[in-house]
Amino acid sequence: MRVLAALVLAPLAIAIAYAGGWLWVLLVTLVSIGLFAEWLTVIGAGSAALTGAGTVVIAMMGAAVAFGGLKTSVVVGLVGGAIVTLIARGKFVWAATGFAYAAAALLASILVRKDLVNGFSALMFVLLVVWATDIGGYFAGRSIGGPKLWPRVSPKKTWAGALGGFVASLVVAAGFAACGIGKAVPLLLISAVLSVVSQAGDLFESAVKRRFGVKDSSHLIPGHGGLMDRLDGFVAAILAAWIIGFLRHGVHSAGSGLMVW
Repeated sequence: MRVLAALVLAPLAIAIAYAGGWLWVLLVTLVSIGLFAEWLTVIGAGSAALTGAGTVVIAMMGAAVAFGGLKTSVVVGLVGGAIVTLIARGKFVWAATGFAYAAAALLASILVRKDLVNGFSALMFVLLVVWATDIGGYFAGRSIGGPKLWPRVSPKKTWAGALGGFVASLVVAAGFAACGIGKAVPLLLISAVLSVVSQAGDLFESAVKRRFGVKDSSHLIPGHGGLMDRLDGFVAAILAAWIIGFLRHGVHSAGSGLMVW
């Protein structure tokens, strides 16, 4: 089921990413709403009022960005995030963290793709680095084994798996460079950073679930668990990728900032 789900979902995600525009914004918005809803379920605060408020705010943020209103989206996020925090009451810190997590995934995913020149290649680079890190880590961890990476948080992850995922991400960077999409040295450095960040995002999500005694964030994706379980590394990596691109080429050319050196 895990392989079949991946064979269906991965090509679909790539096709929508290639199409870009409102289709990509719609997908990312729905996924971000799902991430927030799952986060609330994990922390035991999934009330209708809180989930509904977060859904409305995230949907408004996505719509604003789709129509070029980034500043409006940020303002909506700040005001809406404050409202969500107030509704959460006793678990306001965890609810605020979950909202920030979903909102960051939303904005970073959309803004990287919105680069008209290198948006798609940058997004694919991040996706493939994350996927290679996951796959390389899985096979290296299973075949080599050895000392655990952080047994208290994630009992199955090993240092061998972490290194295997890291090496696999470098192969992706080398492949892009060989195809003439970016320069080898910068891409290798970026892939190294994104691979480490991706694995850190995975551990962060595992730590949150362990804190609340939850195994899977949901059972939405057969063989994979929930959206948080599947996208924890991507959320961290796409945010890091956007920050790198933004620092180099600005808000609306983050894709070029990531890929062109």
